[in-house]
Amino acid sequence: MAGPFKLKRIYAPAADADGFRVLVDRLWPRGIKKENAKIDLWAKDVAPSDALRREFHGHPEHWDRFVAAYRRELADEPAASAARNLRALRKQGPVTLLYAARDEAHNNAVALKAWLEEQV
Repeated sequence: MAGPFKLKRIYAPAADADGFRVLVDRLWPRGIKKENAKIDLWAKDVAPSDALRREFHGHPEHWDRFVAAYRRELADEPAASAARNLRALRKQGPVTLLYAARDEAHNNAVALKAWLEEQV
């Protein structure tokens, strides 16, 4: 049985229940030292493009448009391969998608988790 996808800000403490921890942001989070991050994988390829990230940043009112554009990006390479890898990792247990955004309801990890869970 596949483990769940979970969401967590990278600034929150790591926990055993996190399982496999994957940073899904294209940029390294400010104030986090790589040696202290406790990540198992930095999946930059599954993150939104720089252009999409810049267009959406700070505009939660454009959430639906962002999600639609991000889903189109996830269907193309290299994001599609990175997403397949995340689904494969989930077969071994929980996978926690880590993100740096302050907005816990409107960020790429939230959109990615929903998309991954639809791709059964």
